[in-house]
Amino acid sequence: MRGMDLENIARAVNGELFVRKAGDASSDETEKEASCVVIDSRKLERGGIFVATKGERADGHSFIGQVLEKGALGVICEKKPDDENGNYILVKDSFDALKRLAAYYRSLFDIPAIGIIGSMGKTSTKEMVAAVLSERYRVHKTEGNYNNEVGVPLTILGLRDEHEIAVIEMGINQFGEMTRLAKIVRPDSVVMTNIGPCHLEFLHDLDGVFRAKTEVFEYMTGKGRAILNGDDERLSSVKEVCGEKPIFYGLKDTLDVCARRIENRQLNGTDAVFDINGEELKVHIPLPGEHSAKNALAGAAAGYFYGLDAEEIRRGIANVKGVSGRLAPIKTESYLLIDDCYNANPTSMMNAIKLLADTGRSSGRKTGTAAVLGDMFELGEDSGKMHREVGCFAAEQGIDRLITVGERSEGMYEAAKEVFLKENGDPSDIDKRLHHYRSTEELLQAIDNEDLFKEGDTILLKASHAMHFEKAVERLSGIGNG
Repeated sequence: MRGMDLENIARAVNGELFVRKAGDASSDETEKEASCVVIDSRKLERGGIFVATKGERADGHSFIGQVLEKGALGVICEKKPDDENGNYILVKDSFDALKRLAAYYRSLFDIPAIGIIGSMGKTSTKEMVAAVLSERYRVHKTEGNYNNEVGVPLTILGLRDEHEIAVIEMGINQFGEMTRLAKIVRPDSVVMTNIGPCHLEFLHDLDGVFRAKTEVFEYMTGKGRAILNGDDERLSSVKEVCGEKPIFYGLKDTLDVCARRIENRQLNGTDAVFDINGEELKVHIPLPGEHSAKNALAGAAAGYFYGLDAEEIRRGIANVKGVSGRLAPIKTESYLLIDDCYNANPTSMMNAIKLLADTGRSSGRKTGTAAVLGDMFELGEDSGKMHREVGCFAAEQGIDRLITVGERSEGMYEAAKEVFLKENGDPSDIDKRLHHYRSTEELLQAIDNEDLFKEGDTILLKASHAMHFEKAVERLSGIGNG
């Protein structure tokens, strides 16, 4: 890692460097450059730096002896190690040191960085932008959803000399958090997907979400461009960022990058005709849903700004891969699962429910449809109302069975029940179509012991991450497979 010797690292993190005594194995180690920086001792490579952090489950300081035995170049820690037979840098706060080190390391790379920001669709959009830009550049991107104040620094510290552009997902739930991330990333460009009802417990309302997300504008380098969803009410109001008019993308035909036609093929993806600054481009998006077309438009806009031609953009969109837990279809012997259990808010819930309903209709009702919907967190004081709205929407879509899970989702269940009763008035039919379980554990027991689903059903599973619906996906995936 360029510029990452022990003395530079100590200066960057404002720490005190302690070097192993002369006469030990390597007295000149202060001149060596680190091979990696990690907070997980299991991921350490020989010659790497281990940052000892205190987590909920473990204290990294307990592993200092192990990483030194594995050949760590040095350790960043908050207290002197019991075994001082190694190099270490003493700091007041290891997490703060990680951020300082990432900011220093980012300053060593004169390559464009693109921040991916928004209430929904960040990870999928990040994958789309990276897939498009990879047709011309060597891209470094956020792995998984490493998008917070730990994940972003670790992503930056994954940069290497061969990389030509970085695509960094930036997620927040508090005011001031985007400022801290932006100071690390120093994005040249940003792609902003939408302003939606997420983290309202902390950000209060949509205007608060907008203010928190757009903190990033102040820390952009001025070398790139803001690429914004022009269909979003608040983002479309942005007139100028860093002295430049944003590039707007979306479904409206007046935008810089727009969709002239979209043909939804449900779980088989989406065909579309894009208009990129007046040039028509036919694309196939191998991911389901209208929102995937919007993500592809964001990728096309980024590709356009960074000089890709139409064929490169088309090829990049066609090559994008889906992300686990985000509308990922899983075919089992008994069911077709739609795994969308990574996270949830009212808008993404309704998008997923509509996809399920459209999938059922496209099959000519030859297969059944079931939605397993769990609690949505951090919605603030309107949480109850939003859960009820989702319940009403789900019931109105004609889905065969609706299963709600969690305390908050009881309102979703009650609202759906009211719609079902109004439609046919038969309480016995409701018992067949509608179920509520208080927890994911109760759901798992029901999957094991009750006939919740029918052979051939298409089943959507969606909830906030803390509901751990991945357990239900795993349980259902195993049915009929041995």
